[in-house]
Amino acid sequence: MARIGRLSTKGSVLLLCDIQEKFRPNIFQFTNIVSNAARLLQACRILSIPQILTEQYPKGLGPTVPELGAEGLKPHTKTSFSMLTESVESALKSLGDPQQVILCGIEAQACIACTTYDLLERGMEVHIVADAVSSRSQTDRLFALSRLKQSGAFLSTTEGVLLQLVQDAKHPNFKEIQKLLAHPSPDTGLLAFFSSL
Repeated sequence: MARIGRLSTKGSVLLLCDIQEKFRPNIFQFTNIVSNAARLLQACRILSIPQILTEQYPKGLGPTVPELGAEGLKPHTKTSFSMLTESVESALKSLGDPQQVILCGIEAQACIACTTYDLLERGMEVHIVADAVSSRSQTDRLFALSRLKQSGAFLSTTEGVLLQLVQDAKHPNFKEIQKLLAHPSPDTGLLAFFSSL
């Protein structure tokens, strides 16, 4: 049967990649990317989807930004571009090896790409939240998303992921999720991606 990429709250995990202080002045659409990632994190908490947070060389790049709202999540520190470090692998194992990954963060052509390739090679389904992923350059961001789509990752938006996860207005948590969707996601410059397809 073809993989259609339907998300489910069972067997999913949210990976938050390197949303750190030193990236703030340099990442394209940083504020809006963080805002969307924060909504994903809140939704996953409401829906009891586990979350894993990494920080790339925090001594140099600083801590996770406070507006993400990730207090209570212990960051996995790393120097590799892939999030799949020993400690993250161990965390995934302790979660029962989820098969669907919702991925957001920084930077698309580096840590998001390397993480996606590692996950896909393990046979996992990767859902990249395009409006919660960015790079220093919009060109790198858009080409990375295009390349990752070619490799088999599913691209979605914050709102698309949230609605897929509840799937029905009768879902017991729908009203809480609906509050997160009260304001449309900010434009993060993705129209350029689709005009290039």
